[in-house]
Amino acid sequence: MDYKKAGVDIEAGYRSVELMKEHVKKTMRPEVLGGLGGFSGAFSLTKIKEMEEPVLLSGTDGCGTKVKLAMVMDKHDTIGIDAVAMCVNDIACAGGEPLFFLDYIACGKNYPEKIAAIVSGVAEGCLQSEAALIGGETAEHPGLMPENDYDLAGFAVGVCDKKDMITGENLKAGDVLIGMASSGVHSNGFSLVRKVFEMTKESLDTYYDELGKTLGEALLAPTRIYVKALKNVKNVGVTVKACSHITGGGFYENIPRMLIDGMHAVVEKDSYPVPPIFKLLAEKGDIEEQMMYNTYNMGLGMIVAVDPADVDKTMEAIKAAGDEPYVVGHIEAGEKGVTLC
Repeated sequence: MDYKKAGVDIEAGYRSVELMKEHVKKTMRPEVLGGLGGFSGAFSLTKIKEMEEPVLLSGTDGCGTKVKLAMVMDKHDTIGIDAVAMCVNDIACAGGEPLFFLDYIACGKNYPEKIAAIVSGVAEGCLQSEAALIGGETAEHPGLMPENDYDLAGFAVGVCDKKDMITGENLKAGDVLIGMASSGVHSNGFSLVRKVFEMTKESLDTYYDELGKTLGEALLAPTRIYVKALKNVKNVGVTVKACSHITGGGFYENIPRMLIDGMHAVVEKDSYPVPPIFKLLAEKGDIEEQMMYNTYNMGLGMIVAVDPADVDKTMEAIKAAGDEPYVVGHIEAGEKGVTLC
């Protein structure tokens, strides 16, 4: 007996690392110390010298059952973007700048080319968020999961000067809500998606006129990363009073998280276009509207609250980052919560 006969191929692990190095290299920042392959990732905190009271921010998440879709489609080079997005968007939501990211891939069997493809997506997400990919782990789990299956999760660390943190404490009635368009379903609610649509290659390769693409292409579209948009808003001198990353739990769970007691958010459902994938999902699954807004982002991946005087500057800054903003509602006095109208 040896380790390979037990189901763990160490040589495949070495090859995976070699294949992923080219992708990881693209994400390097000046603060990264050492290279890939050490026991830990090292990152110099020279940036905090510029700050009065630096605060470290962290986020960890995975892609949920969206990875099943990637496996059925045998397309693995974008799911890593989702893993990064779910972490760095949370950091940006608090006013932070992502610094570095680490990934964790558990697989039934290590296929080096597949692992490298997954990491290429992780690296792309890091490039989009300007975070360095400074390390990770690929764990082969024979007997724990089928050979062709894998799961992906990640962990990010960012930094923010305490005075620049987005806390919602200065939120007031009359503040304006601006939403940023999502790229689709992002990485939430896929257990319901998989109940509604048949998860076969044939079904996912079906072209829908209303989508303008195949079902699989629409569902696998990577989660939008809003780091640059929020950074642009800050750079033009706008103070974001509150911010919400619209993930699992949709509008009803996530928007109240940006509010303080005594403040109520009002969102106008017809103030922006709902992507056709959500309409198709609701129709095919006979899903009630309230459940859709309580599960999915419904076309808005990030919502910020700003002073009415800052609306135009905020909209322009978001557009300059390549995102599409919409004025979607306002803040009023009342019980902490959200009303959709």
